[in-house]
Amino acid sequence: MPLLLTSSSPALPLPAPSRARFRVAASAEVGTTGRAAPAPANDFPPFLPKAVERIRDRAAIRLARRIERVPVQTGFSKSPIQSSCVRPLKQQQSSDPVVLLHGFDSSCLEWRYTYPLLEEAGLEAWAVDILGWGFSNLEARPPCDIASKREHLYQFWRTYIKRPMVLVGPSLGAAVAIDFAVNYPEAVSKLIFIGASVYAEGTKDMTRVPKFVPYAGVFVLKSLPLRLLATRLAFKTIPDGFFDWVQIGRLHCLLPWWEDATVNFMITGGYNVLNQINQVKQKCLVLWGKDDGIISNKQAYRLQQELPSAILRQVGQCGHIPHVEKPREAVKHVLDFLGFDNTEKADQDSSLSSTLVSTLSAQ
Repeated sequence: MPLLLTSSSPALPLPAPSRARFRVAASAEVGTTGRAAPAPANDFPPFLPKAVERIRDRAAIRLARRIERVPVQTGFSKSPIQSSCVRPLKQQQSSDPVVLLHGFDSSCLEWRYTYPLLEEAGLEAWAVDILGWGFSNLEARPPCDIASKREHLYQFWRTYIKRPMVLVGPSLGAAVAIDFAVNYPEAVSKLIFIGASVYAEGTKDMTRVPKFVPYAGVFVLKSLPLRLLATRLAFKTIPDGFFDWVQIGRLHCLLPWWEDATVNFMITGGYNVLNQINQVKQKCLVLWGKDDGIISNKQAYRLQQELPSAILRQVGQCGHIPHVEKPREAVKHVLDFLGFDNTEKADQDSSLSSTLVSTLSAQ
């Protein structure tokens, strides 16, 4: 969901990337709201809310089927946190892995249209749920403040990824990425920011505020009317599957610990990375929708200027989240930034792509 309430697996080896001209080959169904009957309940991971069975969006159904929980041991939790993510079909060493975060109060399903395109282009892509949101098991109610989110992501990286990554942060996820990259620069090779929410000053310390106040705010945040409004504001054009997109965006809110985790984040101050932006040392791509109705693209120019090494690309006729509204164009900008050539991959590995698309279509 866009930030509205703040103040502020087996495959053939893939060829090495080159800097030649690329192309993106994609299934006709990716990046659209294609209609389909609900998937049978037993096709989804059992930890997802039952409401997932009502989703009609084909891309969301496919990605939801791939969500899994993996154990992540942290210093603030006695037992490992079963952490939700979508893992690549196969890890490979020819290029840096691309790790996809999500925006405020969202989940890895935000990448339902872009993730298949990145995989088809030959990238090793991970979609990771930020601690406190998404579909991780938080029954033990671990802390979900900034420091905990940072450590959780680091331990995930240290356990499963194990080498420098391209970290992608949309909306508030950009603040998460900046905070992480400044604290763990060895873990990040490049950064990509999409509609970045990095100039808000957080929610301030609310630990002395009566508990019913933030819980009342979270109740509103979860409500269908607010989600409808937020989804409408996020896009330049209202999608055909508008209500389905709303349901996808609030699916994680139906988990029993969501309210506690979100309140814990809110009362501890939220993100304020204003003083960290100029500490970022990695090369950055700033990607923005020209018609972003939530965060003005004037902030895109400001962010480009304040980052030590950044390029700016904008997506025309597009709102706050280009990776959902214009996934193919967003992926082209990402591949261009990474210097990745999909032509060679398409020629040498077309049989793998056909097999993958056929497998997904059959599910």
